[in-house]
Amino acid sequence: MFCYQCQEAAKNEGCTVRGVCGKPEETAGLQDLFIHTMKGIAWYARRLGGDADERAGRFITKGLFATITNANFDDDRFYGLIAEGMVLRDGLKAALAAKGPVTGAPDAAVWCSRDRNVMKMKAARVGVLSTPNADVRSLREFLVYGLKGIAAYTHHAEVLGHNDPKIWAFLIEAMNSTLENHTLDEMTGLLVRAGETAVAAMAVLDRANTSAYGNPEITTVSIGVRENPGILISGHDLKDMEELLRQTEGSGVDVYTHSEMLPANYYPAFKKYKHFAGNYGNAWWKQDKEFFSFNGPVLMTTNCIVPVRDAYRNRIFTTGMAGYPGVKHIPDREEGGAKDFSEIIALAGTCASPQEIETGTIVGGFAHAQVLALADKVVDAGQCNDSYSLALIALKLKEVFGLDDINDLPISYDIAWYEQKAVAVLLALLFLGVRGIRLGPTLPAFVSPNVAKVLVEKFAVRQTSDPRSDIGAMLAGN
Repeated sequence: MFCYQCQEAAKNEGCTVRGVCGKPEETAGLQDLFIHTMKGIAWYARRLGGDADERAGRFITKGLFATITNANFDDDRFYGLIAEGMVLRDGLKAALAAKGPVTGAPDAAVWCSRDRNVMKMKAARVGVLSTPNADVRSLREFLVYGLKGIAAYTHHAEVLGHNDPKIWAFLIEAMNSTLENHTLDEMTGLLVRAGETAVAAMAVLDRANTSAYGNPEITTVSIGVRENPGILISGHDLKDMEELLRQTEGSGVDVYTHSEMLPANYYPAFKKYKHFAGNYGNAWWKQDKEFFSFNGPVLMTTNCIVPVRDAYRNRIFTTGMAGYPGVKHIPDREEGGAKDFSEIIALAGTCASPQEIETGTIVGGFAHAQVLALADKVVDAGQCNDSYSLALIALKLKEVFGLDDINDLPISYDIAWYEQKAVAVLLALLFLGVRGIRLGPTLPAFVSPNVAKVLVEKFAVRQTSDPRSDIGAMLAGN
């Protein structure tokens, strides 16, 4: 095992025995093999074009999302996804062969076995370290991790019926590029193009969310509890949030958000539900304690899931691309239908109401529409799935101030990166021309010394230091 895709990487070098996130060695290997398989899919789709872009693009989107940090730990799901990927790949292979002889196909495009023991052995040979050159490896992984973030945004938009075929085409091109020899400059150029695609993906997601649920509003959110039993929902999937609220209406069960789902409180469409009780708990990494004290069922719609404790194992559920061994999974909705959350709702009715862990309110909802409405006051004077607002607000302020360069704004960018959506955000900001970004708490382990040098020289990226020093430097305009 070797994994260094997130900020938790052991010793900021890489996890080699078990992921700090809790990912076992076998799961890490299956994810590596799945990514290898998706590269083979991209190889054929790149040469076919046409409707192959959509078929391959949709699969690669959900596949990359499944391998994002803390999303899916379920080996059975990955065995199934790999087999599904081979079926798609072989179909593309046959379609390409029908056009003429196929030559030069790499291993990712030809390996094939449904035997789980063979898969395990194959997985050990196709991981991160199979690319021997440290700088090539760094740039390839940097690109793939950015693609994972793009895939997460794209998948959420697709659930709501919004997509951009150009995103699928780039995912295919970029995945295929990791099977080819490119110069370091060409590979760096692909990173910038990934940033451009990340901006496009965030724009599609913003359009999907706001057209379905309205523009987020500045909102006071309760962080206390009510007397009714409750369901706690975490992750980023607003469609799941909508369907859960509809199905619990009139049931006597309240719905609370947790961590990544907090922004759902800001959307007008959800405020009409009287049983939408507010937010329970804090950061994702506290879920082992907070899921226990909540008392009721927990629904994980995406990442971030941490190793599940026995204390609440019988009342936690996953859905979408999330998964955990031994945890009940709610199947995807049928075409035109809704997911069935009846089992969760029935369980909630048998549970005690949540244990109070804090009281009061918090204020949020400072998305781009709300901030831009106050642009004149800004002149006078988060949430990782809405990083688009950060970019859009900066671009609008550049316009309001009549500046030629976004870097002339009195804005400092400190990115506390954790996983691959943050990588996509970083690449998006680099594409938009933002310089002087502070990145921390550590530089990514997947960035080799030479690639770090490129980030410093080309984009003026720097590492965060201690908070007092960084805040002083930002206030001084540095």
